[in-house]
Amino acid sequence: MRSLRARLLLVSAVVLAGFLGLTGLALDQAFRASAESALRERLQSHLYALLAAADLDANSRLELPVELPEPRFNLVGSGLMAEVRDAAGEPVWRSRSALGAEFAGVSPAAAPGERVFTQTGDGEAPARLMLSFATRWEGAGREPQIYVFHVAERLDEHLAQIRQFRRGLFGWLAAATLLLLVAQALILRWGLAPLRRVAQDLSEMEAGRAQALSGRYPAELQPLIDNLNALLAQARQHLQRYRDTLGNLAHSLKTPLAVLRGSVEAKAPVEELRAVAQEQLQNMNEIVEYQLQRAAAAGRTVLSVPLPVLPPARKLLAALEKVYAAKALRVEIEIAPEAMFRGDEGDLLEILGNVADNAFKWARSRVRVQSQNPAAGQSGAHFTLRIEDDGPGIPDDQAQRVRARGARADTKTPGHGLGLAVVQEIVELYDGELVISRSPLGGAAVEVRL
Repeated sequence: MRSLRARLLLVSAVVLAGFLGLTGLALDQAFRASAESALRERLQSHLYALLAAADLDANSRLELPVELPEPRFNLVGSGLMAEVRDAAGEPVWRSRSALGAEFAGVSPAAAPGERVFTQTGDGEAPARLMLSFATRWEGAGREPQIYVFHVAERLDEHLAQIRQFRRGLFGWLAAATLLLLVAQALILRWGLAPLRRVAQDLSEMEAGRAQALSGRYPAELQPLIDNLNALLAQARQHLQRYRDTLGNLAHSLKTPLAVLRGSVEAKAPVEELRAVAQEQLQNMNEIVEYQLQRAAAAGRTVLSVPLPVLPPARKLLAALEKVYAAKALRVEIEIAPEAMFRGDEGDLLEILGNVADNAFKWARSRVRVQSQNPAAGQSGAHFTLRIEDDGPGIPDDQAQRVRARGARADTKTPGHGLGLAVVQEIVELYDGELVISRSPLGGAAVEVRL
């Protein structure tokens, strides 16, 4: 079942049916208990009426009036009947309504004053609820006599009343269940409308009629929509960057290829042709390396896991110390343990590697690496990476020029002039800033703010 609406409706139906079913059973049991209690109270009231009407005759025998206050006792087949028996179990008196009926399974009460309820009836005789009560009746000058009063009422009406209540109860509960399910379906349709709108917007994007998810969404969905839009924008930016990189690569290779073609067509001497080819091949190699590094930069990634800066920085700086071991540089690492980089790990290593390599290359005796996160609650702050050295530094008039591809402050030092250009490209992908200034150590200070 892949539909959220169908899942919710199914769960709601099961829970609702279970809840209302249990409610119906509880109400049914409560009504049955209440009806039975009312029947027992009614039998007790009839018993008290019989006790009030009974009396001893001149021969000290129990007698009751022919016409009783309860009309049903006087009506044959009314379903309410009474009987009085002596201590030996012989009938002493029976109501007119008991004509032709048998008090099956009757037994005297255990002790005078005790009330005993029994239910009688089988497949042939109708079910009855009977109340038996033993009493000690004292006559004038004679020993007291034990009489047992039996009052029974047929359960037909009682059971019919329960069945009628049950039909009405479960009928209304079924109707309420259906009504609540319809209401639940409408509520789910209204509640899931934003998800349908997201699906429609995605269809519009697939058809090329939209570039992003637009419109206002509930607060629970808005972060998802924002992240989706950011991911889509990043995908478009990456695709455009790859296209631009291929275009730039093709355009940059035109000049070296034209030079090579011109030298070949001019039939230059072999030595001159070899020198031109070597120079242009090196130039093309630098162009390809630079463009590949640009294309490999991932840029800011939505939902990226923050990366701790200290571990990779220590590893990279340790490797550079081995490379430049002959210079015996003192490396100062001032990176806060909580400093985090929110982006691609490859971009972090590219920034660290290029800037630190320049610092190691130009430093005389000291290199300092610093990194920190913005203070809590500080608005507009950036992740900062600052690398300083005590070398000759970069003149202010060249601080902008060294960011360009192939530009170097000192052409005598080996290098391609690509490091800061690559860092500049990556910083721009993160909407950051690359600041080149004079370090308190005396050399250059390169600061990356993201």
